[in-house]
Amino acid sequence: MSDLWRRSASELAAGVQCGDLRAVDVLQSCLERTAAVEPSIGAFLQRFDDAARSAAQDLDRRRAVGESLGALAGVPVAIKDNMNLQGLPTTCASKILEGYESTYTATAVERLVSADAIVVGKTNLDEFSMGSSCENSALQTTSNPWQLDAVPGGSSGGSAAAVASGAVPLALGSDTGGSIRQPAAFCGVVGLKPTYGRVSRYGLVAFASSLDQIGPLARSADDAALGLEIIAGGDPLDATSSDRPVGDYRAQLGGSIEGVRIGIVSELDASSLPEGVAANWHACLDRMTDLGAEVREISLPHLPATIAVYYVLANSEASANLARFDGVRYGHRTDKQVGLTDLYQESREEGFGPEVKRRILLGTFALSSGYYDAYYGRARAVRAALRQQFELGFEEVDVVATPTSPTAAFRKGEKVDDPLAMYLSDIYTAPVNLAGLPAVAVPSGRDSTGLPLSLQIIGRAFDEATVLRVTAALESVTPALGFPMDGAGEADV
Repeated sequence: MSDLWRRSASELAAGVQCGDLRAVDVLQSCLERTAAVEPSIGAFLQRFDDAARSAAQDLDRRRAVGESLGALAGVPVAIKDNMNLQGLPTTCASKILEGYESTYTATAVERLVSADAIVVGKTNLDEFSMGSSCENSALQTTSNPWQLDAVPGGSSGGSAAAVASGAVPLALGSDTGGSIRQPAAFCGVVGLKPTYGRVSRYGLVAFASSLDQIGPLARSADDAALGLEIIAGGDPLDATSSDRPVGDYRAQLGGSIEGVRIGIVSELDASSLPEGVAANWHACLDRMTDLGAEVREISLPHLPATIAVYYVLANSEASANLARFDGVRYGHRTDKQVGLTDLYQESREEGFGPEVKRRILLGTFALSSGYYDAYYGRARAVRAALRQQFELGFEEVDVVATPTSPTAAFRKGEKVDDPLAMYLSDIYTAPVNLAGLPAVAVPSGRDSTGLPLSLQIIGRAFDEATVLRVTAALESVTPALGFPMDGAGEADV
């Protein structure tokens, strides 16, 4: 097997652009790596090997006649299967969308293809992005490449596992309360959740429309920055997208962080963290201060309430967004001979999984007459206060650093029967979505069992450049994790 799959997205693109590499060879290397690891991991719901080979051949033909190629020329990429790709199924890992084929392509995906990336497949997720372990998929189970009996995180667990294992150097995920960053943390890759509105949501199947954001998963800050440069920017098809100019994020990655003010949150109680997670967090702070950064404390008084606020708002929006899946227009329809009302009920009963049903019920309750002000209204007020607290905090600091997750990857089945414990996995990531801020999960070490640990770096709105610069600086002084499942092609179990 060629070792081209080990190279970064930026290296592969540069090689294909100048003719040092052939796109077909890059793709073949990644397909061979996928064939070696995918039976153990289960990252992909769909693979497009033949179409990808045709696209790679076309790129090499264009290069041979002197045509200039895009910024992601020949880079194999994977797409979370809640983003539309015209003419292909979009499943959201749910039975209720069986038989559905997309009639259009998501803007973020279209921008990757326009940059000459090669889409090799669509990846597994928690059903409709509702979960923190990828165990809620109705279609298959995905394993953590570092230890196969551990979860890859969720909901973008398939994308994170595909990047970590070496199947692809770059993937897209979506993040509503941590669904890019938490699986990135569990799988030991970089996961970037951009500012709300930085990337178009057109073509993303909505979970919670005021929280969802598409972003890249990669093996380095450089590749994450490259991915963001391609997919970011305004879109007339998404009224919530921003027309602010997209920065040259990669050009700023090598900059010093001397004098950068790193915020730590006084309400974050390190004593409640596992020893390895707390030690890793403090070690990261020490590394950054050694690079000239300054650590300061800030206060976010509403931080302890954010999980409750997030799950009221997210589930309320999910209840409204998922009302469209009714068994009439597309997707699963019950075979039972029933009237119209029962058709809706039976189709949704058969099509949705337990976690999706739970969240629809919780959201519907929060929005119902007599409870709206007590739950949804109060949650919106706390969200507004949290945003103001972040704004005040960023008057004192440039970024905020927290653990990405309160634990390393947990074992399959460990939290399935305890939804509250699963929800608490988002305790450090959900506040970022509520405030609409950018944040990166960056690999920063391992726990005593060898599982990856991660630091989250949060920035001001639309200041992805600083977040990525700090991420790159931390990478430069942190030992690389390397690849799981190396050599013999089997992960440690």
